[in-house]
Amino acid sequence: MTDDAVLREHLVNLLRGRGAHVDFEKAIHGLPVAVRGARAPELPFTPWRLLEHMRIAQWDILEFSRDGKHVSPEWPGGYWPAGDAPANGAAWDNSVAAFRRDLAEMEALVQNPATHLFARIPHGTGQTILREALLVADHNSYHLGQLIVLRRLLGAWSGR
Repeated sequence: MTDDAVLREHLVNLLRGRGAHVDFEKAIHGLPVAVRGARAPELPFTPWRLLEHMRIAQWDILEFSRDGKHVSPEWPGGYWPAGDAPANGAAWDNSVAAFRRDLAEMEALVQNPATHLFARIPHGTGQTILREALLVADHNSYHLGQLIVLRRLLGAWSGR
């Protein structure tokens, strides 16, 4: 296997949350509907707010990586949902599906041998696809950790 192929494989594993951290699927698995909009004392977010923030940020990074005409949301308000809870179960399911889809598309971008991981993104300010993939993995990992802590505090985490 070439160094390039090994690097791409490692990046995909990192994007999927394999290794030292809980992955997205495990972090959201079995989350009770009643807890999706719940807050723990002294924490400024809910599971819904974390999910939506992760979805929006990941989508923004993906679109920036592949579309020079992409316009990012306004910072910081555009990266967070307006409310603490999803409007309904479909809103939660749609957000989860969009997160999964965009993650798969970032993985595909990384896996594509035609994607030059080290080349500067033409419409950026020095960013590369490698940097953007690492940013997605880092950002998701950070907020998945917050989600697990929140679930523990809300009594909605078994760790299984």
